[in-house]
Amino acid sequence: MQPQVRIALPSKGHLEEQTLAFLKEAGLRVDKINPRQYSAHMPALPEVLVLFQRVRDIPKSIAAGDVDLGIAGTDTVLEALGPDDNRVITIHEALGYGECELVVAVPHAWIDVDNLDGLAAKAHQNGGLRVATKHVNLAERFFESKGMPDIRIVSADGALESAPAVGYADFIVDITSSGITLHDNHLKPLKDGVICRSQSVLIGNREALETREDVLGVTRKLLEFIEAQLRAHGQHMVFANMRGESEGEIAERVFSQTELGGLQGPTVSPIITRDGSGGWWAINIVVPSDRLYTAIQQLRAIGGSGVIVTPISYIFEERPQRYQRLLAALGRADLVEANRNS
Repeated sequence: MQPQVRIALPSKGHLEEQTLAFLKEAGLRVDKINPRQYSAHMPALPEVLVLFQRVRDIPKSIAAGDVDLGIAGTDTVLEALGPDDNRVITIHEALGYGECELVVAVPHAWIDVDNLDGLAAKAHQNGGLRVATKHVNLAERFFESKGMPDIRIVSADGALESAPAVGYADFIVDITSSGITLHDNHLKPLKDGVICRSQSVLIGNREALETREDVLGVTRKLLEFIEAQLRAHGQHMVFANMRGESEGEIAERVFSQTELGGLQGPTVSPIITRDGSGGWWAINIVVPSDRLYTAIQQLRAIGGSGVIVTPISYIFEERPQRYQRLLAALGRADLVEANRNS
């Protein structure tokens, strides 16, 4: 028997909630009956075993081959793996949630420090400064790249915002999304102190993807649903009836309006009337949410009636682009060509 395909997800906190909600919306619901359980199943992919881990452990587990696939934050992946570590491959780099930044933040009281030059000068004047962070590797690489040898890294867990007040560090490197927590703790991010921008990503073990067809097959299914859901996000299908002489005339009227192009264009179909008189056509188009009202107004202006709007759950492309890119990165030219011809 082939081993089950294993995918690791964050085990607690806001990121776990967001990940489970994201997968459910993509049609990949995870059945986790007991909040304390560390394994679960995905009904849409019965060949998958879901394992819940601390998010910081997920990239390491995938690199070691203990887990085949996983979802974690960009910052966590970069922190866990060196820049030359190719054991883990990023399959989808923008899942669209968990967005945040890893930043350098200093006390508000340091009125002469607004950027890295000011921080470097203060460190030199004070004979060095201590920075508290959970992202030791990223912080070390960052300050080394900026030529700042007077910064000493202090590895810390818990609420880093208290470090300067408690006294075990002078400033911090930490994750922020809105900046409110930093502000409430009398800290300010430096103008040029963004170390990395992060969001949730789908990653996988390179060797498993190269050698196991079951892992590659599951990855394609995941990408099919994830990309279809992301592409459909905020899109609506609009249906309307319209009187006209021909489908060409109807299409010309639709194309005369700026918001009615759809994906490739409108679908125009004849309506079979009860009396057989003809002359009525049904059209449907895809419209993003922010242009929906304008699109409806334009439909009315060219004779549209009986307008129906429904949200779209998925828009499947001919081939998932990121899957094609993954095959190329794995050196699977045979599968790239096969997918082109399928």
